[in-house]
Amino acid sequence: MDFPARLVQLRKSQGLTQQQLADAVELHVNQIKNYESGSGQPTLSSLVKLAKTLHISLDDLVFEGDERGPDEQLKLQFEAIRDFDEEDKALAKGLLEGLILRHAAKQSMLRQAASQRELASQS
Repeated sequence: MDFPARLVQLRKSQGLTQQQLADAVELHVNQIKNYESGSGQPTLSSLVKLAKTLHISLDDLVFEGDERGPDEQLKLQFEAIRDFDEEDKALAKGLLEGLILRHAAKQSMLRQAASQRELASQS
């Protein structure tokens, strides 16, 4: 579900009209209508006000359900790491950081190669 639909669903689940929500977050009702229709994007300060008024986290307002968290295959591993002692947590963190850097480098090389192929095809 995208942001406009999520905002409509959250507002309605709390029994608020567009006008009531607008009043609560100190915005004009047309801004709420624009957000809900997808024809306008809220500022960061408006998002914060909306999240506070709707009693949800900013992540829950902006992102899809599991868009920000680890996928199902990794959740159990991350839960296990929570119980590690500090030394093992630091080791796990270092390993993850290394893997993330490796992945970023691979992606950068792939983008660079694709860009070079595109330039060569244009010649």
